Amino acid sequence: MNDEGMGTPGEGTRPTPPHRNTAPPKHRSTEAPKHRNALLTLRGIGKRFGGVIALDGVDLELRAGEIHALLGENGAGKSTLIKILGGIHRPDTGEIFVEGRAVEIRRVADADKLGIRLIHQELSLAPNLSVAENIFLGREPARFGFLDRGQLFANAQALMAELGLSEIGSVEARVADLSVAQQQMVEIARALSTRARILILDEPTASLSEAETEALFAKLRGLSSQGVGIIYISHRLEEIQRLAHRITVLRDGCSVGTQPTAQLNPSELIRLMVGRDLKSHYPRPPWKPGAIALTVRNLRNARVKDVSFELRYGEILGLAGLMGAGRTELARALFGIDPADGGEILIEGKPVTIRCPGDAMTAGLALVPEDRKREGLVMTGSVAYNLALPWTREWIHGCVPNMQRRSAIVSRAVQGLGIRISDPEQSIGSLSGGNQQKVVVGKWMERPPRILILDEPTRGVDVGAREEMFAIIHRMVEQGMAVILISSDLPEVMNLSHRLALYRDGRIVREVAAQEITAEEVMAELTRN
Repeated sequence: MNDEGMGTPGEGTRPTPPHRNTAPPKHRSTEAPKHRNALLTLRGIGKRFGGVIALDGVDLELRAGEIHALLGENGAGKSTLIKILGGIHRPDTGEIFVEGRAVEIRRVADADKLGIRLIHQELSLAPNLSVAENIFLGREPARFGFLDRGQLFANAQALMAELGLSEIGSVEARVADLSVAQQQMVEIARALSTRARILILDEPTASLSEAETEALFAKLRGLSSQGVGIIYISHRLEEIQRLAHRITVLRDGCSVGTQPTAQLNPSELIRLMVGRDLKSHYPRPPWKPGAIALTVRNLRNARVKDVSFELRYGEILGLAGLMGAGRTELARALFGIDPADGGEILIEGKPVTIRCPGDAMTAGLALVPEDRKREGLVMTGSVAYNLALPWTREWIHGCVPNMQRRSAIVSRAVQGLGIRISDPEQSIGSLSGGNQQKVVVGKWMERPPRILILDEPTRGVDVGAREEMFAIIHRMVEQGMAVILISSDLPEVMNLSHRLALYRDGRIVREVAAQEITAEEVMAELTRN
């Protein structure tokens, strides 16, 4: 397979690699083949974890000044590959070349010396330190052997100005006091402050607004023009096609191939990633609205400003808004996490008082939160622990647990949502993002709620897992559930929802049938001053 052609394996089949390396090569080449401007070349990279093949003969070439997208479903091997480049894992087989020179990356320090910088999807900031301290952590300026805080803040402020990151605000602010989007920008600034030659970004825009995303793209294009090579991982195909020069697709630990972005459309990319055509990427359920399930009148607090709407059984109301508009804050107020200062909530026409999540659950509401790892799951627990947790009264009487009843609850959720596990007691952290998200949804399904609030239900999951999540939503709505869908993915929220509530500055500014408005009209409304 050459570096400009993608294979097209049969539908649903795993591509057969040209060879399966089972032992280290007998000799190591001194020069990398292929393109003369290659900044980074990987040849035949293989990695096993026990009996599981994570990478199987992967080839990749990154050219100087190139933005190179790395695509694939969860479990395709993307994370393993970039961890090998970052010195977190060591490959079992294969060769790595930097600017044509064979190198070994045994630890993170080796990657640092080679100018390779990783920006992980999960933030790795010190929350109690300032923005400036996080950016220059381990590289702080000193004067007479002591930290020079004045110079530290001056350096950080100069970097913020250079990168155009005014959204972060004061460099003296504590990271813990910043929004998720601002923390993501600090993470990016820290990596860029080291003048990396090879920059690897894993889902960097997951928590960024449209304006912040555009600012990041402008900076990445600027770095590209200076010769920096960038490997960019994202599940958002639209942004990949706007940003990347070339795309490499991984599937089942193998390279499907590499091709210029201009030669691939989203449907082709999806087919290459999942091994099949997705005829309906956004399957909207039939609209058969029933009785009014939820009525909200003038709900308000510091971030929610006199919000009113109705939601019927058997429909999806999409909450479309830019990052920072206050959509998550509305979800938190409805579920009783954040207190409301005024307004009224009615379930089936009857007023209810929701002061805490317990009140919301009693009223028939459930929430799938935006951040599944911090708010939706107990990451130190097992799959079974998480699925059974909301139903402890069902399987624990006094101090005596009924493990048979607990197992039945877990089994129903696993089978009902198709959660892929080897053992119910395995760690929740060992699951893919898509299966973790199924657990967050599945833990509510022992007694299905009447009203389900989904806040970014497909964030950080791959195309195949998104399709499965869409099917789950489809099934719940067909069974009569009322759903509020919050998503930063505009095509997703527009194409899955029956009605749209356009949300700006803590308010619903317009409600419309989803099929009666275009994406351009939605964005015009959301960006209006």
